[in-house]
Amino acid sequence: MPLPLLALFFAAFAFGTTEFVIAGVLPQVAAGLGVSVPSAGYLVSGYAAGIAFGGPLLTIATSRLSRKTLLVGLLVVFTLGQAACAVAPGFASMLGLRIAIAFAHGVYFGVAMVVGIGLVRPDQRGMAVALILAGLTVSGIVGVPLGTAIGTVWGWRATFWAMCALGILATLAMALLVPHGTGAISTPAGLRNEVRVLGRQQVWTCLIIMLMLMLCQFVPYTYIAPLLQEVTGLDAGLVPWVLLLNGLGATAGVFIGGRLSSHLLMPSLMILPALQGVMLAVIYAVSPYPVPMVAALFIWSGINFAIGTPIQTRILTWTADAPNLASSLIPSGFNFGIAIAASLGAMMLNSGFSYRSLPLVGVAAMVVATMVAIASNTWERRSSAKPPAPT
Repeated sequence: MPLPLLALFFAAFAFGTTEFVIAGVLPQVAAGLGVSVPSAGYLVSGYAAGIAFGGPLLTIATSRLSRKTLLVGLLVVFTLGQAACAVAPGFASMLGLRIAIAFAHGVYFGVAMVVGIGLVRPDQRGMAVALILAGLTVSGIVGVPLGTAIGTVWGWRATFWAMCALGILATLAMALLVPHGTGAISTPAGLRNEVRVLGRQQVWTCLIIMLMLMLCQFVPYTYIAPLLQEVTGLDAGLVPWVLLLNGLGATAGVFIGGRLSSHLLMPSLMILPALQGVMLAVIYAVSPYPVPMVAALFIWSGINFAIGTPIQTRILTWTADAPNLASSLIPSGFNFGIAIAASLGAMMLNSGFSYRSLPLVGVAAMVVATMVAIASNTWERRSSAKPPAPT
């Protein structure tokens, strides 16, 4: 893989860490800013909302900038934002800063995906997407625990100073490793064309599959700790180790999905959701038994991220002639899906359903995803449509 992809991976690692590390130091942040822990939780949901809403808007506004200039600029915003968070005087300012960083986050992943697949041959696109996505999964395995440990020992503000240092390194890597002229835009596609490509069935069907994937993943994962403790009977001290194992499974899944995206994109989009539906049924069946449950969750996590890679590769391939808006909708779509999944899980629990029942939502979602993928593939074959050439 080209060396510039490592810069894209490292920046993805930085953005992923800052999104999720706040959860590890949330009680300290709440105490330091003088708010309750539930109120401090808006620092998490506000960040997700910033990605979902701000990413597409800022992507459109910056569509005439060269991609390298934009990527470096986004990392400068990231770095300055971390420093500002480290000295934030109150909750309101902290929330505003987190949302501003989230805007940069939402733009970054869309642009990075477009740049990444432009750096490699068409048969390597899946692995390029996988490498960038691996920055997110590795942030959960390394960045978040390390940032949480720093906050525990030296205070939560030290976590953000560490993130600032990480931003400086990521900015330097992007400036030095990504060639000049990478992703330069000679003729912007224009807003009308950016919107038009969203009407291609390959795009909107993938967005439906993406939503189903988020229901499959985050309805159970949002409540994974009580599920493991109350249904499986694990001690609370073992839950972080299960989550670490899930992170390892996710990282493996990203690269498996990348390999499949490069050589068997549509077969993987049709087969993997079906396998995941079976896997969720297995999770429901074995949830009272610790060893089978932990093993099933590891496989489930790997398949989740293996599905995510071909979804994104397909969207990027079919919007190559007007990629900006579509690429920004990828992180937006994931975050919308996460919000819907968490809310649906809460509604089920408040209605009297048990934690054990949550994976069954994923079974239904994967049935829908499989049917949509098969229909999309059939439609494409009958129309003999070909992916557009990049701008």
